Amino acid sequence: MIAALLLAAAAATLEWPQFRGPNASGVSPASGLPVEFGPDKNIIWKVALPPGNSSPVLTADRIFLTAYEGNQLLTFCLDRASGKILWRRQVMAGREEKLNKLNDRASPTPVTDGTNVYVFFGDFGLVSYGPDGNERWRMPLGPFTNLHGMAASPILAEGKLIQVCDQDAGSYLLALDPATGRALWKIPRPESTHGFSTPILHRGTSGPPELIVPGAYQITAYSLDTGEKLWWVRGSTWQVKSAPVIGEGVLYFNGWAPGGDPGEQFELPPFAEVVRDHDVNRDGRLGRQELPKPFQPTGSWEAIDLDDDGLLDERDWGFFRARRAARNSVVAVRLGGRGDLTPSNVLWRYGKSLPDVACPLLYGKALYLARTGGILTTLDPATGEVIKQGRLTGALEGYYSSPVGADGKVYLASQGGKVVVLKAGGQWEILAVNELDAECYATPAVAGGRLYIRTRQTLYCFGR
Repeated sequence: MIAALLLAAAAATLEWPQFRGPNASGVSPASGLPVEFGPDKNIIWKVALPPGNSSPVLTADRIFLTAYEGNQLLTFCLDRASGKILWRRQVMAGREEKLNKLNDRASPTPVTDGTNVYVFFGDFGLVSYGPDGNERWRMPLGPFTNLHGMAASPILAEGKLIQVCDQDAGSYLLALDPATGRALWKIPRPESTHGFSTPILHRGTSGPPELIVPGAYQITAYSLDTGEKLWWVRGSTWQVKSAPVIGEGVLYFNGWAPGGDPGEQFELPPFAEVVRDHDVNRDGRLGRQELPKPFQPTGSWEAIDLDDDGLLDERDWGFFRARRAARNSVVAVRLGGRGDLTPSNVLWRYGKSLPDVACPLLYGKALYLARTGGILTTLDPATGEVIKQGRLTGALEGYYSSPVGADGKVYLASQGGKVVVLKAGGQWEILAVNELDAECYATPAVAGGRLYIRTRQTLYCFGR
């Protein structure tokens, strides 16, 4: 009886401890959630905060999130019941990295063990604070070669703090001791260029717990204990942003990037051939003026010049060639096995009307995909067949926040600050479209009959 009570208490402190809640599932057992809410309706409290795209995380009685003001990289602790700011701490940015206009200096979401909090800033690295705001340790990291800025969030997995640092040169996966910040292992990821996906944990029936890390062109699993590469699945697109989800022994992951939709692929020749035919000055590399028009990048030159030296070498060209051949898709992978699982474990792929950033949501018997423009698709998780596809009428906007499921409902926050509430199910129905006061990029947190939603300037707590 005592053991059961202790386990229940421990679970209560970790109701929504990281990006998208437990293991990034986006699902909560909470009930009694409101359908209609806004700045003046079903509001428990609200608090003004500096900007930041990170999502709130929850313990039994506290909320943690990050923000920034100029070069100050901020961590906040709030009282969950009242929204009162309990403490605010800062580190100073060691630099200012390149950022996409949809990214900011506080995009990665913190993770908490129920007492302490761990935060990652691309302009600094990792920092941990105790319950009273005391700095426990710091680990500066970077600078990073990511032209859009870093965005992957840290996670805690069975006594290890995990941070993926995918970039155009020198990608790696890092495991630290949460108590001290000491590095336990660091594994290079040379097959990956810049990416933004947060890893998840998988515990199989046998073998070591696995860290599943989506990256450019493939999904890879590593041993949590040692960092050993265990298995991989090829066929991801060239720039990954969302986090995967797991249900009934199957992994689901969505990857979308510009140029990867059906019909947009282009077959580039091997490096030796293009150098032979187009390297005018015979230096063994390719300048932009040396490439014929069909071989020019569809985006910026910086996106393919991975070492930023103004020229394409064999590594640059290899990734560029793979990028032009990459295909966007949602993939379902049966878990279990070692080595290259692409031929044996891929159950299905679906390649139409995919989200750009928003993660898939597996809730009930449907896989939800929220595409920018307000297009929502539900797929049958077993077959990948479309159950329903329709418009989120009243909120036909960008979707960079990820959907969450609870209380028989699905909540989707649009870029413009509209929160669509659906009756969950393959044949979903719109119950309400609620309007907030500012843009929203953060994913809602859900626990204890409450919704915690962050806009660009406010953190709201809604409840009935």
